[in-house]
Amino acid sequence: FVSEVNTIPGFTTISMYPKLWEASGVAYVDLLDRLIQLALEKHAAKKLLRTSFP
Repeated sequence: FVSEVNTIPGFTTISMYPKLWEASGVAYVDLLDRLIQLALEKHAAKKLLRTSFP
């Protein structure tokens, strides 16, 4: 049985998600910087695809 699937990993310094990245050599601050950079890149790419008509 599955009672809950947490699709949003924790982002505190004690959460498993950043700890796993840290074990791979990626510091918490670098992880956050990279995630923000990826979000900005995705937003810019989506913005280019939008079409508006007057």
